[in-house]
Amino acid sequence: MDELEDSIRANRPSSVGLLAIERKAIPGVIGYCGLVASGRGTAGEPELAFELLRQTWGCGYATEAAWVVLDWARSSGYEQLWATVWDWNTASRRLLAKVGFTETDRREVHRDIGTTLFTRRQL
Repeated sequence: MDELEDSIRANRPSSVGLLAIERKAIPGVIGYCGLVASGRGTAGEPELAFELLRQTWGCGYATEAAWVVLDWARSSGYEQLWATVWDWNTASRRLLAKVGFTETDRREVHRDIGTTLFTRRQL
């Protein structure tokens, strides 16, 4: 896990951007984590975004990457971040809670897919 953290810290973009998540021992990208300017939140507040290959779920990679990206966001001068998550995605909701995000009252209902929940975190 330290290798993942070192890689993210060494390859930080200067603003928003997504970073590839790789394991040193096994070549290949297993996902991404970073900050995106999706335009859905308050102006100037990026969104934390992450996605990993299913076979790597439950190994702690997304949590570790999220902590590093939060540190990067803080050191870049952001005071608050937000993230969206589907209401049915309990694993991602747990991860966001673990790294300090809280659910807001804002929701977007999508008839065929589910409800998008909006979360926020102070840095």
